[in-house]
Amino acid sequence: MARIEEFKMSVSERRRRRFSDEFKQKKVREIEIGKTKVSEISKQYQVTATNVYRWISKYGTMKEKEERLIVESQSDTRELLSLKEKVAELEQIIGQKQVQLDFKDKMIEIAEEKYGIDIKKKHSTSLSNTSGKTDKNTGLV
Repeated sequence: MARIEEFKMSVSERRRRRFSDEFKQKKVREIEIGKTKVSEISKQYQVTATNVYRWISKYGTMKEKEERLIVESQSDTRELLSLKEKVAELEQIIGQKQVQLDFKDKMIEIAEEKYGIDIKKKHSTSLSNTSGKTDKNTGLV
């Protein structure tokens, strides 16, 4: 059975060989689609990873996509931090108010049980027919 050492090239042999552009493009496509890795190509073809990355930068489709530079001024950063602090403060206030509401609801519930009345019940008040004027016929207010 053959050993890997038997197939390894010497440094001088590796320097004399050239890979075709077509071969490099094929290997770069394999890397981009996830079929293989840089380290695998490097080991399999006894090429340094640096050279494989050069192939990628030269033949890869990712090089066609432009980088976007996002500049954030210091005032934007301060404003963002200030807004985050304000949101945290408001969330804390909402939490405190919720605790107060829960406490009041519990107190009303306890009072209803103790006194036997429905405090939460909404009483609909009907409008009276009297307007404060006396009725001429009955003399009632």
